[in-house]
This record gives sequence, structure tokens and C-alpha cells, in this order.
Amino acid sequence: MSALHILVVDDEPDIRDLVKEILEDEGLDVTVAENAARAQEARRSRRPDLILLDIWMPDMDGISLLKEWTEGDPLPCPVIMMSGHGTVETAVEATRLGAYDFIEKPLSMNKLLLTVKRALEADRLVRENQGLRRRIHAVSEPVGKSEMVQQLRAQILKIAQHDTPVLIFGEPGTGKEICARFLHNHSPRRNGPFVDLGVGSIARENSALDLFGSEAGGRVHYGRLEQASGGTLFLDELADMDLEAQSRLAGALESGSFLRVGGKEPVQVDVRVVGATHRDLEHEVSEGRFREDLYYQLNVVPIRLPPLRDHVEDVPELLNYYVNYFVDQETLPYRHFNTASQNRLRNYNWPGNIRELKNLVQRLLILGNDEEIGLEEVESAISSTPAARSKEVSSIPLDLPLREAREQFERAYLLQQFKDCDGNVARLAERVGMERTNLYRKLRALGIDPKRALDDE
Repeated sequence: MSALHILVVDDEPDIRDLVKEILEDEGLDVTVAENAARAQEARRSRRPDLILLDIWMPDMDGISLLKEWTEGDPLPCPVIMMSGHGTVETAVEATRLGAYDFIEKPLSMNKLLLTVKRALEADRLVRENQGLRRRIHAVSEPVGKSEMVQQLRAQILKIAQHDTPVLIFGEPGTGKEICARFLHNHSPRRNGPFVDLGVGSIARENSALDLFGSEAGGRVHYGRLEQASGGTLFLDELADMDLEAQSRLAGALESGSFLRVGGKEPVQVDVRVVGATHRDLEHEVSEGRFREDLYYQLNVVPIRLPPLRDHVEDVPELLNYYVNYFVDQETLPYRHFNTASQNRLRNYNWPGNIRELKNLVQRLLILGNDEEIGLEEVESAISSTPAARSKEVSSIPLDLPLREAREQFERAYLLQQFKDCDGNVARLAERVGMERTNLYRKLRALGIDPKRALDDE
């Protein structure tokens, strides 16, 4: 794993060399640039974790360079401005443009080191808080005491110590992201970023841009691959990646470098890739929808997650876990499942796996009144699940007018297909053979909200 990377931009060689030496003594990786042009090139060739930027330089002043960097995209890292001729107005302008701090020359090396450490720590906390907000409903590790789950945890802990690509297989809702985060948190990369990309949530034509970033007109956009440098990149719904992006990713894994979209010079990258899918990738390879080389590059260490129906002895613990979770995280009223309701749920098939169980608990806490959750309430809840609704297709009354019968069939059919596509509208459109705009119109006409359908149905 690479050390944190610092870019020092200053036209005075003595200052550059001194700062470089001191930062390297602190275990940091340092690149220096003597002017704005070299700074642009250094920033293009490798994403920095922090930039020390002089204001007065011969070709372009630091404020103008900072302004150019902030156009379009936010700054990718903290920037500390340095100047021997600073004014209050200059410091205010630098702060307005997003600089973390402003320090004066002659430099106090103690103050410089303290400011650098504070900036890096503040950036780490910001990224952690952003990650926490994104995964407010996340679980830190697989829940359960069954032999199957204990073996799964032990397997992940063992794999975490080896810096190899990983493929996680499992039905929708089995907790693939939970396992990926558990693996990252117990790996040597735990202090690096965990960056997740739901491949199915972005347009296929944009997947290479989101993953690899871009270069255009001297401006650089860092993709998820670079954002994850030093840490873990989790690619969910991997099989949805288009073939061009697959080819780029295979090349990056093979060489440890890649080209940004529109770029001409390779960029080095140090990242662990964890992919996840509920599809049979060998079948996807045989059908020409997934590259064989990428499959073998990622499938070094496969992890297969069991469906919940195979370890239903964990259901009571999962129910209690999610009750406590939603009480703590969303201040929902506490309720407990009685013995009869727990036994019923242990004998339920759980087609939606752990995600279905979590949604069921949340719904019962929101809608129920009594502290105890009984058998009748559970029966009512599971009878309204997507799996139960799919049975409506075969039970539509045959004495209905054709239009009404067709609408009932279309609604039940699209809900089931939507579940099978794990809530992904792009895949649903491809599966049912409809243009996406027309599909959205059809869903609205049938009263189906794509953002809530999996939870509400």
C-alpha cells in the first residue's frame, strides 16, 4: 500500500527540498513542482492527498491555479497556501476558493507539520462522515451464530489479510456490501478509503467515466478507482458493467495503471478491487456479456454468501439485531417478536433474504402499536411481500374486463421482474424489452414508484 501523497508547489528550490525532506521523514510520499505547469502535470499523473501551494510563482500565481482547480469539480484534497507576501485579502480569497489554511513564510517547520497533520486528519474525518451518512443503514459484520455464518466470518477474516482481488457471489439481499466492508475493515488497508460504486445505478455509457475519471482541456476529474487508492474499491452489481469499462478494468488490474477517459498518459494505482454479483458470471462469460480475462483476474478468492433460508436458525438474532438497530438509529418505538411470530419467521422462505427481513422489521416498528409483535401481525406483513404478490399473476379473476385484467397482470408482472432485477430500472427495461422512458410512463400509470417499490410491495 502506498503512503499518503503530498504535492509541494514552490518556485524556490531550497524551500521545496527542505519541505520534501521533512515530510518524507514523517513517512509521507512527496512530489515537488517548481511552477504551475509542473504542478498541473504532477496533479494529472497522480492524485495527491494534500497540496502545499505557493502563491507567487513565475508563470501563474497560486490563487489563479487554485481557482482553475475548483472550476467544475470540488477540490479532491486539502490545499494549504504558502506566501511570504500574503495579505488579508489574499488569505480570504484562498479560503473562499476552498483552501484549508494559509501559512506565512519564512516557514516554521513545526507549524507546517502541525497544519499538514491537521489537514489530513480533517480530510479523513470528512470522508468518514460522508461514508457514514451514505450507509446509515449499514451493518458492520455478518450477523448470526450459526455454523454457516461463523465459517463465513472466519473465511472473510482470513482472506482480508491477503491483498488479492475478491469476488462475492450471492442472491440479492444476502449482504454483499456488508461482507465487503467487513473485509476492508479487517485488512491492512483499513486506514485507507472504502469506495463503493453500484455499477447498475449508473448509465452504462457513463461507467468508464465514473470508474476511471477523465481529462479534458487540462482539467482532471478523478474517478472512483483513484479515489480508492490505498484502500478498497467495491464494485456492486459487477455484471452490469459494459464491455468497454470491463476491458479498461482488466488492463488496470493487469498492469497496475490505467488511462483516464480522454487521457494519454498512464496513471499508477494501488487499490484492492472487490466485486459482487448475484449472476452466474461463468454463464455471462459464455454468452459474451462478461470478459473472460476480467473474470479470472477478479475470481482469485471467491466468497459465496448463503441465502437466509439456508441458515434460518439466525432469524431470531437478526430480528433482535434490527429491532435494536432501528430503535437506536431512527428512534423507532421498541417492539419485540413473541415466540410464535419468531417460529413463523424461522419457517418462512425469505426470498428477499436479509434485506427483506430488515425491511419487514422496519415496517412493523413503524406501523405497529403494541410492544409485542404477534403471529397475526407477522402473517399479514409477509402476505404483502413481493414474493406473495407474484402469486397474483396466477390468481387474476378470469371474469374481469380485458383492460382491468391486463392492468393487474402488468402490475404483478413488472413488480416481480423489478424484484428479479434487484430494483435496477435499466436492467428491467432490457429484460422486458421496453425503452426506458416508456417504461417509466408504464410504471407511473400502474402506480409503481421505482424508488419505493421493493420496500412498499
